[in-house]
Amino acid sequence: MFKSINFVEIFSSFIVMAAIIDIFGSIPIFMSMKEQHKTIKAGQACLTALGLFLAFFFAGDALLKLFGIDAASFAVAGSFVLFILAVEMILGREIIKNDGGKSGASIVPIAFPLIAGPGALTALLSLRADYAVVNIIIALLLNILLDYIVISQLDRIQKLLGENLIFILRKFFGVILLAIAVNMFVNNISAIIASVPK
Repeated sequence: MFKSINFVEIFSSFIVMAAIIDIFGSIPIFMSMKEQHKTIKAGQACLTALGLFLAFFFAGDALLKLFGIDAASFAVAGSFVLFILAVEMILGREIIKNDGGKSGASIVPIAFPLIAGPGALTALLSLRADYAVVNIIIALLLNILLDYIVISQLDRIQKLLGENLIFILRKFFGVILLAIAVNMFVNNISAIIASVPK
């Protein structure tokens, strides 16, 4: 196992996953949630995301088939969550209510679909074609560690950026997130329609 460790593969896998997860791009989203008094637990969010990644990495299509859904349907469902989150950021209105539960926003939408989204899950599966499993897992763990550090240090990041810059970033990234959600929906709904028997 340790003989298969390749730092080039680890670095490449890490960069691919980090670019798709884009935890730094999600900072305004997390701050918007905090302003709405939504509970954010970095450890719970990251462990849940890690569980989803590992489940899809080793089970993949079989797990989706177990629930009778395909990857395109899964991505469409994720696009709806991102769409609602984007509208919250742009309009400054709370749509996904904080029910006061222990998980708060840590599971949805942080663990899924912000960290372990359809794109990141699909990318993780595709890396298996080129890289050794041990290197991909190490890269995944490093990404989860980075996500944990960013989410757990939101208060410090907020002080560093300031309220005015955070407000501007929240609106800007709200529009970006809305575009991502629409693009995800359009790309995957076409695949669903094409698969319907005529």
